[in-house]
Amino acid sequence: MNITLRRTKTKPGKARASRHELPSARLSLVSEGMDEADRGDHAGERGPAEERGPVGAWWPRSRDLTRELPALAAALAERCGEIGGARVNPAHWPLIPHKVHVEGYTVQVGWFTDRRDPHKIVLDSETQGTFELLVVPPETGEALAERLLSAAAVPGGLGTANRLLTASETEQGIKW
Repeated sequence: MNITLRRTKTKPGKARASRHELPSARLSLVSEGMDEADRGDHAGERGPAEERGPVGAWWPRSRDLTRELPALAAALAERCGEIGGARVNPAHWPLIPHKVHVEGYTVQVGWFTDRRDPHKIVLDSETQGTFELLVVPPETGEALAERLLSAAAVPGGLGTANRLLTASETEQGIKW
């Protein structure tokens, strides 16, 4: 299942319906592997041994988690339930808040500096357990970002997406 959600543009002179309206998340998820049976673990059993690899990709608009996480959590809510926690690599996010408020609840935010790929975000969901998304740098051009999101949506395609991301950083001088 490829879910790509985009911000809808407002016409010139028109204001957004609500100042609390979130921009949509640019997100792509694989159609398989998100079910408990496919994971081989249970949502209540979390930890490094039970975590699974990336199940998609996310292209944030900025490196501001306070602004970006609410849109991501809202986009994932129907499929994954509430996102209770998120962890990122501090080398790629200049400011990591301890908590981010999302409509009706709070996401606990932390960081990792271990052996995990720094281009990932680790999410804890009430129904899906712990999973990862490949993070496409906000500075990535639209054409390349679309290729990365598409590659990440194919089962088994995340290795390709990660290789594309690494190659593009070298090629285009994208600094994370």
